[in-house]
Amino acid sequence: MISITDKTLQDLEFNTILQTISERCNTEMGKQKALEIVPFKDKNTLMDALLQTSEYVSSFSNNNAIPNHGFDAITNELKFLAIEDSFLEVGSFRKIATLSETTNTLILFLKKFQDYYPKLNEKSASIEVTKYIIQKIDEVVDKYGEVKDNASPDLLNTRRDMNVVRGKVNQSFGTALSHYNSLGYLDDIKETIVENRRVLAVLAMYRRKVKGSILGSSKTGSLAYIEPEATLQYSRELSNLEYEEKEEINRILKKLTYDIRPFLELLKSYQEFLSDIDVIAAKAKYANKINGILPNINDEKRLFFRDAFHPILYLNNIAKNEITYPQTIELKSDSRIIVISGPNAGGKTISLKTVGLLQLMLQSGLLIPVHERSETFLFDRILTDIGDNQSIENHLSTYSYRLKNMNYFLKKCNAKTLFLIDEFGTGSDPELGGALAEIFLEEFYHREAFGIITTHYSNLKILANELPFASNANMLFDEKSLEPMYKLILGQAGSSFTFEVAQKNGIPYGLINRAKKKIEGGKVRFDKTIATLQKERSKMEKTSLNLKEEEIKAREEGKKMETINAKIKDKLERYQELYDANQRLIYIGQKIDDISETYFNNKDKKVLIGEFLKIIEIENSKRRKLSVKEKKSIEVIKKQVAEEVNVKVEEIRVEKKEKKLNIKKAEENKPKIVLTVGDRVRMIDGKAVGTIDVIEKNKATVNYGVFTSKVSLDALEFVEKSKK
Repeated sequence: MISITDKTLQDLEFNTILQTISERCNTEMGKQKALEIVPFKDKNTLMDALLQTSEYVSSFSNNNAIPNHGFDAITNELKFLAIEDSFLEVGSFRKIATLSETTNTLILFLKKFQDYYPKLNEKSASIEVTKYIIQKIDEVVDKYGEVKDNASPDLLNTRRDMNVVRGKVNQSFGTALSHYNSLGYLDDIKETIVENRRVLAVLAMYRRKVKGSILGSSKTGSLAYIEPEATLQYSRELSNLEYEEKEEINRILKKLTYDIRPFLELLKSYQEFLSDIDVIAAKAKYANKINGILPNINDEKRLFFRDAFHPILYLNNIAKNEITYPQTIELKSDSRIIVISGPNAGGKTISLKTVGLLQLMLQSGLLIPVHERSETFLFDRILTDIGDNQSIENHLSTYSYRLKNMNYFLKKCNAKTLFLIDEFGTGSDPELGGALAEIFLEEFYHREAFGIITTHYSNLKILANELPFASNANMLFDEKSLEPMYKLILGQAGSSFTFEVAQKNGIPYGLINRAKKKIEGGKVRFDKTIATLQKERSKMEKTSLNLKEEEIKAREEGKKMETINAKIKDKLERYQELYDANQRLIYIGQKIDDISETYFNNKDKKVLIGEFLKIIEIENSKRRKLSVKEKKSIEVIKKQVAEEVNVKVEEIRVEKKEKKLNIKKAEENKPKIVLTVGDRVRMIDGKAVGTIDVIEKNKATVNYGVFTSKVSLDALEFVEKSKK
């Protein structure tokens, strides 16, 4: 049974995470549900929630994107449906139809792609798919949310009659308007609308001369608004028809409500399902933003968060364009408690909060930003004591409040508890508070609880070193600048660098020495030893990183060399085989040349044929020795060599083409020489050289000796100046 207090949720800023997820929801119901997310009490339900979110995240990168699942809430409509003899307004039915259609589409999609979304399909499998609701509503309501004319025969007849009467109203009003306007009884505006009826704008002095019903007057009283007598009759008839229309629509809507009412529970489940999917989608969007994944959840009591990011800090730093440093931390049965020490502003509290918040998020069904090889198990309780806990309401000091909190820890702490305490033991006399904190730590240890604490107390560092299943840790600092490196190092306590930091900030060395004399020598030596070790660790960490980088580079270079050597060796073998094959052909060619020369001299065909047969027999005997595999090998080699030759030829062609283009560009970029009579020229890309005899406008007559040609100056290329 998982139990997480409101204080823990507050300490770990869980509400900030929920607020961010809520903002990513598309519906009001989804937003509200997101703010109400709490840790799951049952492991199976939790795993379903985590896998559903993980499946939705996968939809962002595959080709089967989950269809739209936005909807307008029908909460009020559901309340009315639950009341007998009530009926819904026409707009409500359109919302219900859209909700039903969206749900049906989504359920059928998840069923079709259940291999991609097994858990989401499992969630939707229990919900009934029906087209009855949509069909019934579509029979009555159009896509604009209005009752259709053919919703019933009576409504169709009534609306036809209304259209006829409206025509008569307009006709009679138009006649009256023309008549009284010609008599000069009307104002410039001529007409207006009063109580949704057309009226004449009659000048007050003529109101008694216009027959009709006065429906009002202007503010100044200068105009009277009169509905003409002829129109009045038709208006009354239209009002009666409108009343009949309204009554018929109410009857139709009552019947439709009666038809939909049996599906009340189904509609509730539709709305719940879509709002749940909205929350899952928001969690998936948030996971995508923080690079959240689902780590392995084991039963072996091992928490291993590798490259874990604090999600709130991560998003804030992205907004500021700053770096966020990941942490790697491990808790297991033989290393249950970690005591983090070191100077302030080094990231101790963030490391503590990162572990607590990520564990809390995971147990609430949210994916977390860790390395894919991370793993954890589920805790029954997460207890926290972080930040300034002074209680104004109860008039308790920080220390009193913390003691009260420790008492609660002692009551609830067990082997399935994760406790997180920041600045353990502070708030009281260092000697006494440290002693009490030591006892509390021993008690948590004996109860086999898992936990992380931060402290400056030396006795707690020593205790963590002495207890077999507890360990120290520190935040890495640069040994020269004393700037934090925001990296957690397990296995060694951290120095507070009290005197070093003081010296760095300009405190006189003499004052620092006097301060050292005020405290016990053993404590100074202990802190100095830790500081020295921490500096050595920092150096080793840097050296280790450099060596790793060099090793990776050397390995990559080695792989490259191996690949190159293998290729060269393969090429040499293939060339050797090809060389051998070519040598054999050359030998055969020489033999044939010798035979042909002998035949040329003696003209003896028998000798010629005999020599030929002899060569063929020798070659055939060699061929028998070659296996089919070897023959194929030679063919493959020939093919590969031919391909290489073709590639090389193609490269030469491309190179020549590029060279030509470059020459052409260079020629084009050369300053244009103005051609004159007597210049030696040739056609561009031509070879024959001639002399310009005459230039007329942009054309020149070129004399080639045997013939002359008239060509455009732009087509000519300068060779040399005329020799005078």
